[in-house]
Amino acid sequence: MLPRLPRAAGLLAAALAATGCASLQSSDNILGVITPYRIEVVQGNVVTKEQLALVKPGMSRAQVRDVLGSPLLTDTFHADRWDYVFTIRRQGAEPQLRRIVAKFDGETLKSIATSAELPEEREFVASIDTFKASRKPPALSLSDEQMKALPVPEKPAAPAAEPVGPTRSYPPLEAGR
Repeated sequence: MLPRLPRAAGLLAAALAATGCASLQSSDNILGVITPYRIEVVQGNVVTKEQLALVKPGMSRAQVRDVLGSPLLTDTFHADRWDYVFTIRRQGAEPQLRRIVAKFDGETLKSIATSAELPEEREFVASIDTFKASRKPPALSLSDEQMKALPVPEKPAAPAAEPVGPTRSYPPLEAGR
């Protein structure tokens, strides 16, 4: 009876440890304290509302590419369609997914459509900025009290009237003329 008790207790402890570890881990942290590093995944082109406003039907493929960049997806079976897909997963920020489809008629843009409303550039930057709370904008000017507290710069010493050092005599550069 005595040898069975340690074996059963060891098996019970191992089973509890295995189930306990799984329940303490979540997708975001371990034991509620340690957050594992997650790599930032960015795919595609960021297209903002300002960029999309520059693209108009009738533009050439080259003009669209200049404004929006190269499309993420081009298909040989659908040569008149360009797909711009943008995804980002950043720790501390909501994942984002945007799709833009540009359809061409030959070399000219026929239509452009988005899956959702695009953010302005400032909105996009704010949505991926994970350091908002810990950062204050820097002060760009000094107050009157700060200006008065600055040390007065020293006046530079007057330069010597003549250079100090040995006087040298050099031969002429062209000899024999």
